[in-house]
Parts: sequence; structure tokens; C-alpha cells
Amino acid sequence: MSDDVVTLAHGAGGKASRRLVEELFLPELRNPLLEPLGDSALVSVNGTRLALTTDSYVVRPLVFPGGDIGELAVNGTVNDLAVSGATPIALTAGFVIEEGFPLDDLRSLTRSAARAAAAAGVAIAAGDTKVVERGAADGLYITTSGIGLLDPRVRLDAARVVPGDRVLVSGGIAEHGIAVMIARGNLALELDVESDTAPVHRLTAALCALGDDLRWMRDPTRGGLATTLNELAAGAGLTVAFDEEAVPVREQVRAACEVLGIDPLTVANEGKLVAVVSAAAADEALAVVRAHPLGRDAALIGRLREDTEPLVLAQTPFGTRIVDMLVGDPLPRIC
Repeated sequence: MSDDVVTLAHGAGGKASRRLVEELFLPELRNPLLEPLGDSALVSVNGTRLALTTDSYVVRPLVFPGGDIGELAVNGTVNDLAVSGATPIALTAGFVIEEGFPLDDLRSLTRSAARAAAAAGVAIAAGDTKVVERGAADGLYITTSGIGLLDPRVRLDAARVVPGDRVLVSGGIAEHGIAVMIARGNLALELDVESDTAPVHRLTAALCALGDDLRWMRDPTRGGLATTLNELAAGAGLTVAFDEEAVPVREQVRAACEVLGIDPLTVANEGKLVAVVSAAAADEALAVVRAHPLGRDAALIGRLREDTEPLVLAQTPFGTRIVDMLVGDPLPRIC
């Protein structure tokens, strides 16, 4: 790493984040469970295959259109398990609370987390609290971990992706990141945009019924769809070629991105999934996802192909452009 200190870019989910993980954390913590760097670690216990994941939430503001940090912390961990092909079983939650934080706000955010867990059908089975001095935590941070039971019908791995496989996105992108940015009140934008925070485990469960035709899944959070597709290309050793106009983006989200000069492909999502399915099962996969309210705007956006080097290529009305991972961090502390 060329940096001497941690910067906000290291938390953006793009190139700097990847370097931090691969060049600092992975060498220090290396083990077979960690090395795949997936959304969850895959663990076998007495023949039972489990998924294990953890995530921290530092979003600012704590409450935003469509959600809050409590709901977000539950849904985010449920989704990391779900896109690993697991049925979530239980979560843990750790609360780092700043001295002086209003108890009514803490109660409200905890209640929101409880509602989200109930809606997802999981229990917050264990937890911890720590209190730090004023000014040391910006109100509240939450860390959630989760465990889930892996579906025996699927084996999700970018190495199983082959040329001709199709890429599916479950709905409109960039909604969470833009909703949080508008909620910060620094922008004179009067747009009706809400976070898409939601649990996607019912969508993933339906896709798992495809068996071997389901190759790979991710939830495109920090770094957005651009980072997710680049991780897919690198893992599969294939080029991802997609039609940019086929990617679902709500008009108000697109308008906000244009005003801010931000590519919606790089903006965080918290209630969407990206799946790779065989060409033969693509139409069935699309129908399965669209049958669920969270997937009504799902679209098949592209396919995998062999190339001289793995790239992410977007076909636009003006030609083809290379889509790379995010470099800086235009939207810090988005989750």
C-alpha cells in the first residue's frame, strides 16, 4: 500500500478498500476460511454447512428516508448471508454508544432493529453495549454478525461462471446512497428518494431453486454495481459486458446523480442483489425474481464472455466504455 494512514476512500468499497483488505488484513489474518473474501465465510460443522458474516454500520445521519441505522444493520447482515446461498438463522448486535446520546433515540433505533429482524424471520440472539466519551462515536455505531444454513442445492462461486452466463439485477440501483446523501441536508435537492434497505433472503431462496443454474450472487452495497461487477469479472476471469440502458434506475435517482456528477453504477444499494445464472435458466430466473415485490423491476442486463483480460464493459448509446471500481469516496459513511 502506498498510503501511510487510513483515509475515507479506504471505506468506500472500491479500489482503496480492496487494497486495504488484500494488502493489510489478509496477510495478517490469512486462513482458508477468510481467503475467498466473500460476503460470508463458509463453515462446515459435523457435516452441516453454515455461512458466517459480520458488518459494522456508521451511517450518517442515523435516520434517513426509508430507514435508519437499526433496520440497516439487520438487513445488511441478513443480505450478506442470503447472497451466500444461506437461510439466516440468528444475529448478534453490538452497540457503541456516545455519552449523552438520547435514550429515546436509542430505544427507537433498537425497536427498528427488532422490527427488521422479525420481518426477516431471524432473532437477535446475543448482543453487547459499550459507551464512549462525548465526541468519540458520532452518536451510535452498530456491528451485527449473523449465521445461516447453506442451501445444499447450490454451490455459489465465481469460478463456476462460464461464457454466455447472464447477469441479473433485482431492481433499481443507487437508491440508498442518494437517499442518505439528500438526508444530510447539504444539498438543495427536493427529490422523493428513499433508501431501498430491505432483506433479500426470500429472493435468494427462490433463486436457489434453480440449483446448478445459479452460479453466483452478491449484494451491491458500498461501491455499487460497478464494484460488484468488477469483483465478478476478476473472480471468473471473464469480461462482463452489459447494456447500461438495461440497468434499472429510477428517474429521480438518475436526476440526483446527474446534478451531483455521480455515476449511479458506483452508488451503494442496501436491498438489491446481483445474480449470475446460466443462459438456459435466465428467463426463469427473471420471472422468479419479478414475482416478488422487491424484484418487480428486475432486469437481465448483460452476459459473461471470454476476452484478452477480464473487464467490465458498458454498452451505451455512444459506444462502449470501461467501468472500473470506485477510486475515491464521493459518498462517505453511507452504511
